[in-house]
Parts: sequence; C-alpha cells; structure tokens
Amino acid sequence: MTRRLIILSCFMLLITGRSLAQAPPPETEAQPGRVFCEQNVSYRLADPSTESYRRFLGAWTDAAWDADTCAALIVDDVKPDGSASIIYVYGPLGSNTRIPGGVLHGTGVIHDDELRFQNSDGTQFTFHPAIADLVGQMTTPKGQTYQAAFKKTF
Repeated sequence: MTRRLIILSCFMLLITGRSLAQAPPPETEAQPGRVFCEQNVSYRLADPSTESYRRFLGAWTDAAWDADTCAALIVDDVKPDGSASIIYVYGPLGSNTRIPGGVLHGTGVIHDDELRFQNSDGTQFTFHPAIADLVGQMTTPKGQTYQAAFKKTF
C-alpha cells in the first residue's frame, strides 16, 4: 500500500509539474486606448526582435496630409520577410473640420527600407525612415500626392 501511495504521489507531482510547465506565457497587455485623429485605438507592439525592421515598429503620429486631414500609423509587428501588420488612422485635423475618420487594419511590406501598403479604394501609401521620423507619401487613385512627417509616439 505504501509503495502504491508513493507511486501515485509521484505520478500526481509529475502531472502537476507538467501542467505548470506547459502553461502558456502570460500575454502582453494591449496598450490602453489612445486617441489619434479623434479615433480611439488600442494596440499592442510586438517585441522588436526583427533587427533589420525594428526602426519601423511603433506608433507614428502628429501628421497632416493637408490642412484638414490628420493621420497616424501604428506598425505593431514586422516579420523577418518584411511583412508588417499596420493600423492606419485618419480623421479631422480639428473639431471644426467635417472630414470623416476611420481606423484601417491591414498588412504592408517593407522592401528597400520603405514600407508600402494600399487601402481598399486604391490609395497608395509609402513610408521611409528619416532621422527621427517616418516620412509618408499618400497617392490617391486620381494621382494626387501628399507628403507628411510622422513623429514617433512613446
């Protein structure tokens, strides 16, 4: 009986230890909602372990394509192949502006030190790093081109 009890105790200890060892790591908490361009956005940045693309990770804000349109870009993850998970935010630049706003979740590609993506209406975006900012260019389907500097937000 004692031998069975010892074996049963060891078995229970082994199972308990195994289940503790296999517990998933705690998830990183999402950043609390932040307001960009009058849009509330929650996001979680990946660990910047992809060395060559690390400079693109982060929240890039305080940009204006024109006198009425605010823009922000969140690059929340970049894979080793250069594919980037992005959140593009746009909206009115001031409370007196009647520009509709929105939050777009999508995928971009980083190639030759430039992040590129396109939204559903065909507007194309390109971003490249400057000294401390990301310089963005937006080209509409009608060929209109706008540029803006996006500041890193901490």
